[in-house]
Amino acid sequence: MTATLPPTSRPLWPAPAATAPLDARVEVPGSKSLTNRYLVLAAIADGPSRLRSALLSRDTRLMAAALETLGVGVELGQDVTVEPGALRGHVTIDCGLAGTVMRFLPAVAALADGPVRFTGDAEALVRPMGPVIRALRALGVRIDEEGEPGHLPFTVHGHGAVRGGNVDVDASGSSQFVSGLLLAAARFEQGLVVRHTGPTLPSLPHIEMTVETLRAAGVQVDDSRPAIWEVAPGPVAARDVRVEPDLSNAAPFLCAALVAGGTVRVPGWPAATTQPGALLPGILERMGASTALVGDELAVTGTGVIRGVDLDLHAAGEIAPTIAALAVLADSPTRLRGIAHLRGHETDRLAALASEITRLGGQAEQTADGLVITPRPLSGGTWRTYADHRMATAGALIGLRVPGVVVEDVATTAKTIPDFVGLWDGMLAGDAQR
Repeated sequence: MTATLPPTSRPLWPAPAATAPLDARVEVPGSKSLTNRYLVLAAIADGPSRLRSALLSRDTRLMAAALETLGVGVELGQDVTVEPGALRGHVTIDCGLAGTVMRFLPAVAALADGPVRFTGDAEALVRPMGPVIRALRALGVRIDEEGEPGHLPFTVHGHGAVRGGNVDVDASGSSQFVSGLLLAAARFEQGLVVRHTGPTLPSLPHIEMTVETLRAAGVQVDDSRPAIWEVAPGPVAARDVRVEPDLSNAAPFLCAALVAGGTVRVPGWPAATTQPGALLPGILERMGASTALVGDELAVTGTGVIRGVDLDLHAAGEIAPTIAALAVLADSPTRLRGIAHLRGHETDRLAALASEITRLGGQAEQTADGLVITPRPLSGGTWRTYADHRMATAGALIGLRVPGVVVEDVATTAKTIPDFVGLWDGMLAGDAQR
């Protein structure tokens, strides 16, 4: 576990129980994954960019602040405008607990005109960074590590340019290790060929998302060979782009329909997307829901009966905590596979889920690559979050059916959902953004 404070030192939120079937429409904020990719590309683009419906949460604000620290003009508002500038060194970037900041920006910092120090929250110091560090060193970038090798804090010594070429990276722990290299690669003198060398490659849709955002910005990317990506050197086009809703953040709201019964609708659901959350409708149907996409509005309807499943979530590990919360309330056991990489997220999510499910009386056992959850009668109690936003929303979901669940530090949801509690309360009242 990576929690650094005892549970009693963090604010407690009594998770509200559902007293009637749901009938709500919830407008989910923009995608964090897309917003931060767009911000990085806008920072190294050939002109000013505008991001419409961008997410303004802790992670995206950390990214915006980091880019400003590097000399990029970023104005946050209803729309976000980005004015590229000469990347400057002799600065320190606070990554908070944002994996996209700590893993996307070191390659950008290598293009700065001096040293750039990376640090972050206490929980961030245990998140793996070794593949990024080794890859940049292989490309000739000097990096000084200040703490435990392969972790924050460290300093990237930028010299205004990176030659590029070929690099191997083991992205078994996170697809972000690949995406972080690809996003800056067009600005390298020779471009970049990235080869994944590890035994597994989790969250491949997130790499596909990176490739698509690069292509939309005019960057040539060849991904025709398995686990190899080639980015040609060249300009990154400035864009005026609208950010899709965050489909993974829609998960707890849509899953609430299965727990409480009734219907929850999310507008703005894209007909085609690279977001892993697009797998949700099919998964929820397997667990007992009915779904319907009418125009751009996805409706999920449940009866309160949840079926256990055997799921490989290799491609969409970020929704695993939400699916685990559903599984605790199911009518039969659930096995979640392909998510060993969750041990290196905001916390060790597999250990955290097993611990908190057990704390409430459930049964959850870790496997080599996931969890086996066997439903048992649950009782109320404190659900610890370990500074992890998805642990917090999982606790809220269980609390819909189990009276007395108290979620520690629900404010950690601000990492990706600025007003989670307001949206949750509105959903239960039947008037969430109706």
